[in-house]
Formats: sequence, C-alpha cells, structure tokens
Amino acid sequence: MNKKQRARNWGRVLFFEDLPWTSFSIAHFDTFIKVDTFYYTTKDIQPSIWLQNIKVVHDPAGFVNEVKQQSLNLSYFPSVQEVELWRANFFANFHEAYRRIMREEIYYALHCLDNLRMSMAIAWYMKSEIQPNTFGDWAKIEGKRSELKDWQLSLLAQWHSSRDPNEILNVIKEIVPEFKKVHKYLCEKVEIEEQPQWVEEILKMVL
Repeated sequence: MNKKQRARNWGRVLFFEDLPWTSFSIAHFDTFIKVDTFYYTTKDIQPSIWLQNIKVVHDPAGFVNEVKQQSLNLSYFPSVQEVELWRANFFANFHEAYRRIMREEIYYALHCLDNLRMSMAIAWYMKSEIQPNTFGDWAKIEGKRSELKDWQLSLLAQWHSSRDPNEILNVIKEIVPEFKKVHKYLCEKVEIEEQPQWVEEILKMVL
C-alpha cells in the first residue's frame, strides 16, 4: 500500500510506471535512474534460477541468503511443454506476419517479425540449457550480458527489414533454415516427434 511513498524516500520521483493494485512499483527519478521494486511475502520466495545471481544487501534473519544458496543447486532444462509452446508461437507469428502483409498492416507485420527473432533467441537459450526470458523481454539478449554467441547475434541483426512487404517476406524466409535446425535439435533433446512433413505443411502456407 505504501510502495510509492517508500520510493519517494530515495529521491525525487519524476513519475511512476505501475498500477495501484500490482505488487511491484517502477519509479523513475530525476537522476535518470529507474528503480523496479517487487514486494513478496516469505512464502512466495522459493528457490529459483532467477535468484542465483542476486546481490543480497539486507537480510537480518538470513532468509534470503538461504534461498539463494538453495537456488545455486538448480539447473535449467527445457520441458516438453516449453518446446511445444515455443514452436506453436513461432508458427503463429510466421502465419500472422503474412496475413498482416496481405492486409497492408505493416507495423503489425514488423511486430510479428520481431516476435520471430525473439522466438529464435529463446530457442538458442533452450538449446544451451539457459533459462530464457519471458517472451517479449529483450533484456540481456544483446550487449555484454548476452548469453548468445556472436554468430547468433549476427543472425538476429541480419533478420531486419524495412517496411517494404517483399523485404519482410524475404527476411521471414531467411529465418526458416535456422528454425528447422534448432527445432530438430530441441525435439531430440526433449524426446518429442519432430514431424518434418507437418512442419513443412505449416511453413509452405507462407513460403
């Protein structure tokens, strides 16, 4: 209830980026610093891969440090459900990009292309057994904190398009070979059927 007041104790807040009923607050200060503050009850704090690299600043009872230590024993491996949801999401954006081009909704088509790039980044993370970001979160995909290899970052940069419909379609087609390769690998990794003929049927509706 006092999340906004607490942030005001840390400096002059220019504006808040949150909703009254959420359990987090995002304060933007006049120093150009942004502070994301999340509020949890102790029962909500469970060992997680996301807690492996946190810096604990104040923990009088040692509770958070204990959870962090437990988190260090965790590792990530993609599940069958994650892989199936990932490829369904890729297929959906692949088709939707084409629909939006045909409807001359270019901003929407470019948004779908961006989602295809995000899908590929997520696939590469799963392949390397690294916990991927939530879909749509581009944090740490680029820059010094990126877990991607140089060739992967290079491909993401190449899969860029102007508003020209033909160029968008060509870029979408360029993504397909890498999608097929990583899709095959992930299917084998989680032991699900690749179904290459089914994949071709879906992709050829656009190609």
